[in-house]
Amino acid sequence: MSTQMEKKPNENNGWTRRNFLITTVGSLGGLCLGFSLSKNGLLEEASAAGDVQINAYIRIGADNRVTILFGGCEFGQGSMTGLAQIVAEELMVSWNQVQVVQADASIDPVTGRGVSYPIVIDPCTLKPVSIVYLTGGSSATRGRYSALRAAGATARQMLINAGAQVMGVSPGQCSAVDGTVIVNGTSTSKTYGDLAGLATNSSFCPASVTLTDPANFRLIGEDILRVDIPLKTNGKAIYGLDVRLPNMLYGVVKHCPTLGGTLAGAPSTPAGAKYVFPLKAELTRGIITRGTTNAVAVLADNTWAAMQAAKSAKLNWTIPATSANVDSQVILAQAQSLMETGTPLIAEKIGNADGEIAGAINKIDATYNLPYLPHVCMEVLNCTVNFIGTKCEIWAPTQSSGAVATTAKGLTGLNADQIIVHTTFLGGGLGRKFEVDFVSEAIQAAMQLYQKTGSGAVKLMWPRDEDFTYDQFRPMSLVRVQLGLHNGAVSLKYRAVSPSIRQQRQADPTLPLTTADSLAVEGAAGSNYGFLARQVEHVWHPAGVPVGYWRSVGHSINSFVLESAIDELANQANIDPLELRRQLLAANTSNPKAARALAVVNAAAQLSPWRSSLPAGHAWGIAYAEAYGSLVCEVVDISQPAAGSIKIHRVACAIDCGVAINPRSIEQQMQGGIAHGLSAALWGEQKFIAGKAVHKNFGTWRMLSASEMPEVEVVIVESGDKNVGGAGEPGVPPIAPAVANAYFRLTGIRQRNLPFFPNAGGFGAG
Repeated sequence: MSTQMEKKPNENNGWTRRNFLITTVGSLGGLCLGFSLSKNGLLEEASAAGDVQINAYIRIGADNRVTILFGGCEFGQGSMTGLAQIVAEELMVSWNQVQVVQADASIDPVTGRGVSYPIVIDPCTLKPVSIVYLTGGSSATRGRYSALRAAGATARQMLINAGAQVMGVSPGQCSAVDGTVIVNGTSTSKTYGDLAGLATNSSFCPASVTLTDPANFRLIGEDILRVDIPLKTNGKAIYGLDVRLPNMLYGVVKHCPTLGGTLAGAPSTPAGAKYVFPLKAELTRGIITRGTTNAVAVLADNTWAAMQAAKSAKLNWTIPATSANVDSQVILAQAQSLMETGTPLIAEKIGNADGEIAGAINKIDATYNLPYLPHVCMEVLNCTVNFIGTKCEIWAPTQSSGAVATTAKGLTGLNADQIIVHTTFLGGGLGRKFEVDFVSEAIQAAMQLYQKTGSGAVKLMWPRDEDFTYDQFRPMSLVRVQLGLHNGAVSLKYRAVSPSIRQQRQADPTLPLTTADSLAVEGAAGSNYGFLARQVEHVWHPAGVPVGYWRSVGHSINSFVLESAIDELANQANIDPLELRRQLLAANTSNPKAARALAVVNAAAQLSPWRSSLPAGHAWGIAYAEAYGSLVCEVVDISQPAAGSIKIHRVACAIDCGVAINPRSIEQQMQGGIAHGLSAALWGEQKFIAGKAVHKNFGTWRMLSASEMPEVEVVIVESGDKNVGGAGEPGVPPIAPAVANAYFRLTGIRQRNLPFFPNAGGFGAG
């Protein structure tokens, strides 16, 4: 099994990551990670020129090698492997025949969308087909499951039909086994490689195809080893920061330190730099920054020189008076006022929640406060562009290469066939690299360099402090939640005051939000709990901080609030919190998902028998969430070694994600989501003072260390659901409320504000 990206031009005097690792380990006796690049390109191999492209996803070589084009991005979630498993399953090939190639992206000249390139003609419909590029919302696998199965099955039947003709039998007398078409009951056969050229004739296109019975799956559901891991251990994996082009300049971005500030006058070129170019903000960055000239690109012969020059650059900024309101205390005060006076936009209403809660015996009326959060990907934002006037070629660690292509077209005005995007591996995505602001800046720098010199090869990166302070943050949210319990029935009133991601992306972001942003209330609206009455509202907060998609987005906010409030109600009513959740799910008889959710909660309970025998000084907590088509329940065991600290000892995690493509990857994603969610819940917060972000680097930013990672046990609940749920994000939402609920059980303190410890020290602090 091999994994590929197409060859691209790179130079580094023959050094590879592997060379660097061997040399460094040998000389120092320890492990140091190097970041160099093979001369052969993004990966060492490329598809053979004679390969036959059966459809947008599949190529077959004369040597019977099957190449699967990967239409997404890989940043540790294992989607390269999962998607290949789906295609290989239906194509009836053995796993060792398969290799994966990262497909490029360009512009569909008909629709104008960013899609795979080159666009191929489907022999069955004679229409162009392509791979649409988007990896977000845990959609990498679940969003392509049906399409990939159909693509694999169609290609298989085309090959069978071609083989039947060549071997002089009917297609019904043939079967496909391990990349070979066999005449049943005989030794007569033809390999896919023999048949691929013929099979693309439209006469062999099937009117319909039969998908493999899940009972006969060979690859789907198996713990296939991830295809990207060897590359990441032998030094061949190429990330955005690794790309090198001939005669390339290296640049760093320097934004105005105050959100809303704009460049005043032409920038001068500091010592050590070759050029300084002004940059405009991309249009998804919110009302106070979008479209403004709020940054410069400082270009030099190498990254270090560019970084030093950027630090010494003397830049003049115009700061509007409104930037003073980009302040955490001001924003919170505005939210508190809006909670009382703002216009609520109804996201969901069933029954009379106000009336039911008013008449309830047990009631909860609590307000929760969650902060802005940066993404803090390990690989900072970066993009390499080669613009030569008539062509724009881009290398980016992006979750949305289709949007990158579309952005390039808008900036350059080039035609569809003049733009191409190469997606590298990503050193973390977390929703941040779904955005294209960093790509837009790199393209602008390359275009200005081309105008100056006739050569437009630039790698532009954001230093860590820019990454921290100029993020597109998870929105802050102030939530009032009311619950009432009467005669065994629970009713919910929920009001979230928060900025709107979608509002900031409107064509005109000065217009107020007129309908509830579903992202602001997801995790509360549409709950599987059987509430007697419920009303979920969103009050739009016009704060100017740029906001975006943070891993699990609104679920990470609203699951914390709702699951904590349910525990509050259980405590007040003297009901076991596990039993209250069981009752609420059992009460929702009209929704089949509620039965699946109940099974997940029960599975998590079965996975945590230690709840009833914890040692002194320990406590357990539970939380459930549904996100991106998956249902997850987590139970935690915590202690408090000292005041101002929490130790999470173990987590029992149950997930129902429908069809589990690769159970090993799902387990890894749950573990990763839990680690990520814990760091955010315990310490994560970006504060603003008069337009300036407070946390600028890891010196003041606390993260979970390896020694603090709890033992995580994962069970996959098989519900028989035929759909595929997400895995990258659903593990995040339950962990914060589970810890908060355990913390209350342990200390009697209800944590309604995140993070738990806002004044923690920097990375690795105690």
